[in-house]
Amino acid sequence: MTSRHPERHRSHRVGWLRAAVLGANDGIVSVSGVVVGIAAAGAPHETVLVTGVAATVAGAISMAAGEYVSVQSQADTEAADLAVELRELHEEPVAELEELAAIYRRRGLEPALARTVAEQLTHHDALAAHARDELGITEALRARPLQAAWSSALAFCAGAALPVFAALLSSPARVQSVVAIATLAGLLISGTIAARIGGAPVLRGALRVAFWGVLAMVAASLIGRLFNVAG
Repeated sequence: MTSRHPERHRSHRVGWLRAAVLGANDGIVSVSGVVVGIAAAGAPHETVLVTGVAATVAGAISMAAGEYVSVQSQADTEAADLAVELRELHEEPVAELEELAAIYRRRGLEPALARTVAEQLTHHDALAAHARDELGITEALRARPLQAAWSSALAFCAGAALPVFAALLSSPARVQSVVAIATLAGLLISGTIAARIGGAPVLRGALRVAFWGVLAMVAASLIGRLFNVAG
């Protein structure tokens, strides 16, 4: 019988969503901070633009490398744990079966039922059962280094494009204000999108992202004015 109650869960999005949200917000905030800071220091308009583009390229590569190394470490740990579990299943199958049954007893199943469930799952796919119920490793939440790397890098470039194009299209005298407004709008939009995709409260998600972006731009502007190169 086909289910008439389709369920829409979001946990399968965690891997790429976390990397994409982090990359987009970092691209907007870090590159806008660089652009605003350089503009506040009195640098020529061309220097502001070149600095923004350079920050975009360097930031995207850095984000991709950082995400890949971080998530690959998680993947290595998962692989090592699975190797240990596989060896134990071959060397001590009885003890592993009892361990699985004990897990189900702690979750509320009656002893006889817990034993039956453990036996049937072991017969079906012992390693998958232990990975899921003992180690907490599921296919939906497995570490995917390449996915995290490209999601983060592409999202960073997309986010960084906003302050760069804002600076490109604005007059030299109004770079700071135009970039600041564009950045604030972009952060509110990205926070809203991320909240909707992740199922979180939209207003809260948008405001918390915007707050940190404004803080970064204020700090960058103050530093730029401190090291004014135009005077």
